[in-house]
Amino acid sequence: MRKFWVYCHGLTRVRISINIIALLMNPLKGLFLKDKMKRQVLLTAEGLKKLQDELKVLKEERRKEVIERIQEAVAHGDLSENADYAQAKEEQAFIEGRILEIEDLIKNAEIIEHSGNQNIVSIGSTVIAKVNGKEVKYTIVGANEANPAAGKISNESLVGKALLGAKKGDTVTIQAPSGPTDYQITGIE
Repeated sequence: MRKFWVYCHGLTRVRISINIIALLMNPLKGLFLKDKMKRQVLLTAEGLKKLQDELKVLKEERRKEVIERIQEAVAHGDLSENADYAQAKEEQAFIEGRILEIEDLIKNAEIIEHSGNQNIVSIGSTVIAKVNGKEVKYTIVGANEANPAAGKISNESLVGKALLGAKKGDTVTIQAPSGPTDYQITGIE
C-alpha cells in the first residue's frame, strides 16, 4: 500500500485521470464495463455517419491541435505551475476517451432500417400524435441518437416504449410522473 501511495503521490492529477480513463475504457481491464461494451447500439445510417465524422475530426484535427498545445506548453518550461499544460493534458484525456467511446459505438452499431410499414410504429418511424390538443411529431431512434429538442426520442424512453407497436388511430396512455398522458396517433411515416 505504501508503494502505491508514493507512486500516486508523485503523479499529477491529470496523469491519474488519464490512467483512470484508460482503465475504464479498456474492455480487458475495466471488468465492470464489459457488459456495456458488448451490447448492440441501435443507430440510424445518419447517426452512424455523424459518429464517423466526429471520429475523423477528433483523430485528424483535435488530436493534433492538443499535441501542439502540449508541446508549446512544455517549451515554456516548468510544468508544475503551467496551467496551459494541465489544461491541454485534460483536453487530451477527454479527446482520447471520446475516441475510444466512439470506436466502441461504431464497432457495436446495429443500423436501424425502417421497414417502410406505415401501419405500425417501429424503431425508425416518425410518429405524429395529438397530446393535450397539440400535434407533436417524434422520430423513434436508438438511445445514442435521442435528442428530444429535435423531435428524436429513444426507443428506451417512457414515450418511445409506449409508442412502439402502436397503430394509426390508437390512443396510447403513458403513465408519466406528472400523471397519465394520452397520445392519439394520427400518422406514421
